[in-house]
This record gives sequence, structure tokens and C-alpha cells, in this order.
Amino acid sequence: MKDIPQTGLQAAGGRTASLGAAATAPAATPAVTAGAATAAHAVTQPQRGATPPQAELAAPGTEMRGARVLIEALIHEGVDTMFGYPGGAILHVYDELARYRDRISHVLVRHEQGAVHAAEGYARSTGKVGVVLVTSGPGATNCVTGLANALMDSTPIVCITGQVPTSLIGNDAFQEADVVGITRPCTKYNYLVKDVRDLAQVVKEAFFIARTGRPGPVVIDLPKDVTAAKTAFHYPEKVDLPSYRPPGRGDAGLVRKAVEMMVAAERPVLYVGGGIVNADASAELMTLAERLNLPTTPTLMGLGGFPSAHPLSLGMLGMHGTYAANMGISNADLLIAVGARFDDRVTGRLKDFAPHARVIHVDVDASSINKNRHVEIGIVGDARLVLQQMLECLERDLRLEGPPPRAAWWKTLREWSRKHPFRYRKRRNVIMPQAVIEELSRLTGGEAIVASDVGQHQMWVAQYYGFKRPRQWLNSGGLGTMGYGFPAAIGAAKAHPDRTTISAWFGSGRSCSTRGSTARSGSSGCRTSSSWRRRTRPRGSGRSRRRRCARSSRRG
Repeated sequence: MKDIPQTGLQAAGGRTASLGAAATAPAATPAVTAGAATAAHAVTQPQRGATPPQAELAAPGTEMRGARVLIEALIHEGVDTMFGYPGGAILHVYDELARYRDRISHVLVRHEQGAVHAAEGYARSTGKVGVVLVTSGPGATNCVTGLANALMDSTPIVCITGQVPTSLIGNDAFQEADVVGITRPCTKYNYLVKDVRDLAQVVKEAFFIARTGRPGPVVIDLPKDVTAAKTAFHYPEKVDLPSYRPPGRGDAGLVRKAVEMMVAAERPVLYVGGGIVNADASAELMTLAERLNLPTTPTLMGLGGFPSAHPLSLGMLGMHGTYAANMGISNADLLIAVGARFDDRVTGRLKDFAPHARVIHVDVDASSINKNRHVEIGIVGDARLVLQQMLECLERDLRLEGPPPRAAWWKTLREWSRKHPFRYRKRRNVIMPQAVIEELSRLTGGEAIVASDVGQHQMWVAQYYGFKRPRQWLNSGGLGTMGYGFPAAIGAAKAHPDRTTISAWFGSGRSCSTRGSTARSGSSGCRTSSSWRRRTRPRGSGRSRRRRCARSSRRG
């Protein structure tokens, strides 16, 4: 998207484009402490400990400083929750945020990476855009891991980072960092705003880019003098980005050919990924699977997109998936991939993946088609819209009397499922982790939002928790980020205060990564339940035995 036109801002390509707007911001107003009102708003300075006055939404054309423009723009985008950590370069925004606290809730984190993960949990559990607010320099660079994680897992995030004044950019000023350059590889797009008059338009574009097409993170780098400069507020009604046109419906001819292939196939398998969840296409997916009697297998990111207990479900696919799902893929004559990217954890050796199958691939990202696996039919489009087209084609053109029986294929799949289920060995006086997950699933009725950290316990949850619907399962699938689980659970709990949220994090490494988030959970009022396992040595072996011997020798 290098060619997206910008006005007085720095784009992801590292260039500054201008369409006639002045590039120099007005002089900055003096900085004030967080929560204090400014003379520019004609409000009396509150005494220490006093409650700041509440702001009303501004009428179009009202003159205000950039910090307030940002908050007003966020409210127009429907933002009700932000996750962040303040600092000097972003204090003007925090000043304004205090005045809008009845409209936007701010969750103070202990580390900026945790803020991004919490915003991811909020976004993945709601389908809305998660919002992060941090300061310049190390505050912004601490977000990089979270941004890379969001890009890999297609999570819509808008991360607003403070920046030194525009006059100091490039001078190695205190807490200056090239945020645009650093985040270019790990964001869908990023901006450096240089003119306060462009700010509202930038926010509008950032949210549009983050949530449309293949969702992803967008960074808005905001210099301190831009947040202090004044302008008349007008929020744009629409976005005009000629070089960015997110796909909608797929090619009608290809859709018809794909449906005909699905009807005629003897051994088809429907392989679905996280794109089904992102597109809110679960209902259409289930209808298509039932109409055509299609065996269905989700990836790790697709769990919940198709109910685990549904008769057509083969269980999760991949190196930690079920025997039936993987054998089904290996023996299929047609593979229908929807919202999946043929990840190496699913395919293994590509030459041995679905070796006998023709492939239909539906994806909103054109670059994913034929990237890892050659396909016979590649349909670029939104998963929900394309599935709707397929259902329309079935009703209008083919008019089947009933689902294709495929009795022999289903007999083979059922036999594999019966002979090779997930199993674990039960041990006396030991509670097995798999049993814990099964019990959590039973106690919650499979209805809880479950956030996991990364590792073997992540696979246990995926295997043994019976997910019923989309947006229940939060995990770091692509980047495998330690420390993801608990902040993500906080974000989900903030978004769904009346639902049970479980964070499954095991092992001392994950505990260290998320200990600060545990403190945040208690002070923010988020209700999350956690389970964890600490690895210990047997009492009589190795290091512990040597220590006891040493103590005995000293005493003797």
C-alpha cells in the first residue's frame, strides 16, 4: 500500500506527501500535568485531588488542540476502551483523556507490550479495533513484539505513540526513535503526523485500514507539538484511498466452478482458518458444510469458527491435531481452504500435504493465493461474502435434492476418529493437565473465553476444551509470543465483564513474562481465572539432593 495518498504526514514508505496542506504545525502550547485542564479550554485549574470536569462532544468547526482532536476522533470511531502507559511526549493526550473518562476507559498497564496484548484480547473477543496509547522512544519500541504478533494473527489494532516535537525529529533528541522505520515491517500501515490539520483524517484512515481486508495493526506516531497545536475540528465522513480497495465478493465464475467441484468430489475436506473468525463467517460456514455434507477441520486460529462437537467436525488440523483430520487431508481428492494460509504447522512438508487433492482457496489476501501451495481455483474475497455466494449458487443454479451422502468416505473418517482419539495416561496422585482442561470445559459448558500462553499447554487447551463459537479462543498463533495469555485475558475481561474469562498459563517462564499483568488485573477490577503449573525436580534427585547433602555436611 505504498501509494496510499497522504496529506502532510509520513507514510509507511518513509516519504512525506503533501496535497497542498502546510507541513509546519502551529506553535506548541505549554505542557500540563495529566488530568489538568488548560487555559485554552477556559476551565479553571482544579486543585490537587479534585475531579476534572467532564467534556462534551465538540460541534463541527470547534477550535481545539490536537490532543482533543485525537480523543474526539476516537469517540467517533466507537472507541470505549484504551490500554496504555503515559509519558512526557503523550501527556497532552492524557490531559484530554481525563476529561473524557466517562466515555473512554483507560487501562493502565505495567509494560507497553502488555498493552498491545490486552488490546489484542479486546479486539479478538469483540471484533472491534483495539487501541493502544503509549509514549515516545522506549514506550513505542516496547510495543514492537505486540505489533508483530498482531500482524501475524491478523488482529486489528491502532497503536498511538508519542513522538518528540517535529523540530527535533532527526536530531537524536531525548527519547526520540524512528517509530515509522522500526514498525514498518511489523504493521499493516503506519503514519507520522506532521500537521494537526491532518490528524482527524489520519485517525479515520487508520481505523479503516486496521479493520478491513486482512485485519492488522496500524501505528499513528504523534509528535508532542502536534498534540499541542490548535485547529478547527471536522471529522471526515468517509475514506478515499484509491490504491487500497479491500476485496468484497469473489469472482462469480470461479465461485460457481468451486461449488460444482465440491458437489462432485468423493473425498472432500473443508479446511478453515482464522479468517472465518475475522470475517464473522461462522454461520455461513456451518450452512455450507451441512448442505454439502463436508468434513470440516479448523486450524489452531480457526478453533471456534466451527463447533468442536458438531458431527461434521474432524477436530483440529496440524502437527498437534487429530489423526482423523490429518489422515483426511492426506487422502482427500478435494481440499477447500477458507481463510487459511497453509502454515507450516499445518502442512509439514509441502510436497506431502494433500498430495492427491485439487485445491480451492478462498482468502481476502491475494498474496496468500498460490504462495505456499498451488491451487486449482483461487478466489480473492471476504470469506463471509464468498460463502454467501456459494450458498446462493447452490440455491439458484444447482438445486440439490439433499446433501451428497459420501457414505464410504464418512465411514473411513469415523473409523479413524474412533480408533485414534486424543488420549493421555492417567496417573495416581497426579492431576494431569489434560484433565484440568477437560474439567474447565465441563464446568463452563464450553462457553468461556479462554486465553492461553504459548507452549504445550496451548495445545492441551486447543485439544481438550470444547469451543462452541468464534471469538472464544485467544492465543498467539503465528509469532508464538510468551507473555501473551494473561494480558489478552485482561483485554477480553474488560470487553466482557459478565462472561467467564480463563487464562491458561503454565511454567515459570510464562509467569515471569506476565507477572506485571497479574498486578494490573487486580487493580483494574478485571475478573480472570488462571491455571498454571510449575516445573519442579523430583524431591530426591539432582540439585535438591546435592543441596541437602551440603547442608548436612556443614551441620556435621
